[in-house]
Amino acid sequence: MKVRLRRRRFGQLMILSAIATTLGNFAKKTFAQTTPVPQHPITRTLGTDRVPIALTINGREYTLNIEPRVSLLDALREELGLTGTKKGCNQGACGACTVLVDGQRINSCLTLAMMNRGKSITTIEGLANGDELHPMQAAFIAHDGFQCGYCTSGQIMSAVSLVEEGHTNSDAEIREWMSGNLCRCGAYPNIVAAIREVAAGGHHASV
Repeated sequence: MKVRLRRRRFGQLMILSAIATTLGNFAKKTFAQTTPVPQHPITRTLGTDRVPIALTINGREYTLNIEPRVSLLDALREELGLTGTKKGCNQGACGACTVLVDGQRINSCLTLAMMNRGKSITTIEGLANGDELHPMQAAFIAHDGFQCGYCTSGQIMSAVSLVEEGHTNSDAEIREWMSGNLCRCGAYPNIVAAIREVAAGGHHASV
């Protein structure tokens, strides 16, 4: 009796296995018939389509040979070695990459380098006049407007533009118009004090 039951179960398992194999083969054939085969496969090689551009940075003209998709931030840091402009979030949210383009502050990670041809670009390296610090740089030092220093270049560039824009009528206004520049060390009160000093002291903050 036990032998018969074992034989019956074995036979049932063999039948189920055969059915599963048949269904699997059928599915493969159906998928192969319904899936289109690309006649002209696309091949793309990144890093080969470079274009020559000229950028005016800190009063000097630079000629670069870069890909059209390169951001101004990457062009400054990777192509020209101007690493004072920092890469933080790379999404335009932290302000660490702030530079001035034709006197206006922008996030250099959000603009392509080639979009800034024919414009005057100023980075943190271009603020000082030789060994003489820009008034905003000196004020940041005097008021300890930084700790780790990673965001400082962006803070200073934004602050320079802020004074020129005239948004310094109160501490609240300064904080509002500097809100796009984040400081994870929390040096905000000292940053506001530095900006207030430059604005109230009659220093011309332009570059």
